[in-house]
Amino acid sequence: MQVDAGRFLADLHKLREFGAAGVGRGVVRPAYSEADMAARDWLAQRMREAGLRVEVDPMGNLFGLADAPSLLMGSHSDSQPEGGWLDGALGVIAALEVARASREAGGPAISVVSFQDEEGRFGVTTGSAVWGGHLAQDVADLLCDHNGVTLGEARSVVPATGDVDPVQFTGFIEMHIEQGPVMDSTGEQIGVVSDIVGIRDMKITFEGQQNHAGTTPMALRQDAFQAVSTFNQALAERFANVVTPATVWTIGHVSLHPNASSIVPGKAVFSMQWRDGDADRLGRMEQIIRDLAQEVADARGMRVSFGKMLGLEPVAMDMRLRKALETSAKTVAPNKWRVMPSGALHDATNVSRLMPVAMLFVPSINGISHAFEEDTDEADLVAGLKVLAGAVAAL
Repeated sequence: MQVDAGRFLADLHKLREFGAAGVGRGVVRPAYSEADMAARDWLAQRMREAGLRVEVDPMGNLFGLADAPSLLMGSHSDSQPEGGWLDGALGVIAALEVARASREAGGPAISVVSFQDEEGRFGVTTGSAVWGGHLAQDVADLLCDHNGVTLGEARSVVPATGDVDPVQFTGFIEMHIEQGPVMDSTGEQIGVVSDIVGIRDMKITFEGQQNHAGTTPMALRQDAFQAVSTFNQALAERFANVVTPATVWTIGHVSLHPNASSIVPGKAVFSMQWRDGDADRLGRMEQIIRDLAQEVADARGMRVSFGKMLGLEPVAMDMRLRKALETSAKTVAPNKWRVMPSGALHDATNVSRLMPVAMLFVPSINGISHAFEEDTDEADLVAGLKVLAGAVAAL
């Protein structure tokens, strides 16, 4: 099997043109946006040219199918509101190139997928969560983005052809950028993933009293933003005896009402997300979060409510698929590869409910991702492609 590095890179750069924005190689291609749907139309055509049968399920997950049984590979092609050109897109284009190369060499059947809404416009890896059976379509359709648009409304643009049965696939391999600084700092080219952390994500709402910002004494305020600030300050101390250095938590989105300079905000809705490789620890963190939020609300005479809990469990990679990647890494990048966990969530987590999964990383320059500056040296991209192809050939 001979992969074509030039063809692979040309397709990767072409995909970046859909939603190209900002400095460097930035991309704005949120799920179901005009740029996202145009990119999927182009991907579908490239899949057909590679001899694959194209199917689009009701969520908008795009499949290029080989004859069954086949190994499924890919990732996602939607982006963050301000994202980079490689996050997800790399895995889709690498899978497409390996599928072409394998077909040209008379090798094993490879199917390709680009999952929808991995980046969380509506939830947590929503497209693969629905396909993997973790989330029912009718429940997913009720999820809203930050502008109040429901997923059900957004997916009306999907040219669905029908459901895709996972029984036809023997396993799933996802190639991705590391999205962290480890390999870039060590000069390594390849990371073979050992496991993917679990994640929990929910919205918390503090409701106080909207009031005049000039006439309401500080001691009498029921300021919803101050409740968020107090909660955030106290959280690290409450977590101290529970978390490890690898545990992370984030308040990444805050919405204030009425969000005006001269009004004490009466309502604050914020995202609370936490990640760890131990499911029990994730549960203990949840209880701390709920207890602390209630304490903050009670102390200020306010109300607190909790949104729907979204999340996925930690997942260990399949040893057979993982060993194939490790063997190939030794050949392609001797002494420049490592086994490592994934601190980021990926579609492979959901797919693991259906079949064996494995993942492969290439470095992120300066550890930057989810930003316009996201990038990887093209030599490392090609090295990752060759590792992927070598593993497929061995399997």
